[in-house]
Amino acid sequence: MEIAPGAVNPAIRNEEALRFLLTRRSRPPKTLAAPAPGRAEILEILTAAARVPDHGKLEPWRFVVLEGGALARLAGEAAAFAQARGLAEDVAAKGVGQFAQSPLCIAVIAVPRPTEKVPTVEQELSVGAACMQLVNAALAAGWGAGWLTGWVAHERDFAAPAFGLAPGEWVAGLVHIGTETAAPPERPRPDLEAIVSWRDA
Repeated sequence: MEIAPGAVNPAIRNEEALRFLLTRRSRPPKTLAAPAPGRAEILEILTAAARVPDHGKLEPWRFVVLEGGALARLAGEAAAFAQARGLAEDVAAKGVGQFAQSPLCIAVIAVPRPTEKVPTVEQELSVGAACMQLVNAALAAGWGAGWLTGWVAHERDFAAPAFGLAPGEWVAGLVHIGTETAAPPERPRPDLEAIVSWRDA
């Protein structure tokens, strides 16, 4: 069948994928419970997460999968860190809860590569794409998933030993994955008329 220039090829259009993207919704990590995906399923999800735009094929990201004992250990370390720093109780609880309540957490680590060909901002955008792709892959695989950060990601003195960060590396996202226990209500979406402009000349 000949396709006219500019026309949509119905054999290529993926209705199921479009429906997913138009209705996808992250799940609040606090609503996720065990069981979490097993290692074979995690590897499939990570394979999809790593399939993102990556100018120069630098792979400016890596993943740290946190399960069972690692999550319990980090919850304890986060509690001790928060106490030592005198963090407010509610702030401390949010950080500790990310590990204490999570059935599975995958930390997405930004790994800047020194190169003159690819600006740092392009590498950072690739890292963000990996976070988003990770969430979407987990959702598409039938799991609940949500992307958080918070002080446990941004406080260097905690994050560096917690996630084994090398100099220059930083935590872009903590993606929590598990079994959905409650579907969140739909929330307002962006008004396209306010954020889209058209130019034809």
